[in-house]
Parts: sequence; C-alpha cells; structure tokens
Amino acid sequence: MHAFDVLGDPVRRRLLELLADGELSSGELTAVVREEFGISQPAVSQHLRVLREHGFTTVRAEGTRRLYSVNARALRPVDEWLDPFRRFWGPRLAALETEIARGKRQRRIQEEQ
Repeated sequence: MHAFDVLGDPVRRRLLELLADGELSSGELTAVVREEFGISQPAVSQHLRVLREHGFTTVRAEGTRRLYSVNARALRPVDEWLDPFRRFWGPRLAALETEIARGKRQRRIQEEQ
C-alpha cells in the first residue's frame, strides 16, 4: 500500500495528527477518534493496525497498555513527493512570518508607551 493510500483515510490522518505531539495509548486515541468520527473501538483498532503494519506508527507495551508513536521515516516519501510543490507556499509562509513579527513588534511598542 502506498503512503498516500494509507494517509487518504481521514481517521488515519487524525490518528497521526494526535500522535504528532507525542506518544499516546490506544485508549486515548480511541476515545478521541470515537468522539470525533462516531466509529467503534474495533474500527479504531483496525486503523491503528493499518498504520502500524505500514510503518507509520510504532507501538510498545507498557503493562496492559499499548503506547503508539509516529514513525517519521514512513513520512519521508510523502515529504519527498511534496518537495516540488513547496515553492507555491514557501514565499507565502515567509510573508506570514514577517507579518507576525511586525505585529508582535507593534504590540510591544504600544505596551511600552
């Protein structure tokens, strides 16, 4: 299965988004995804299995808990595929960064007055 096939599912993308901030237990992941998508615990487990089997997540046992984390190596092909398109948003992100810095500077000046 190609990386985009795995990431094409919104539930799997959401699971990876949740894991982007760090390791979470299967129970924590299931609670969020069940609430947001209205799917069953076995369905969430299936999505976690797909992510694990295709290398997007790693899992380790801690007692009875299963802790999941992102395996960044699996995202490398996606990053490489996106590389030619970065030129479209790179200048806009740089301009946004400039505007944010300008706004922070203006607020700081106003606070000092």
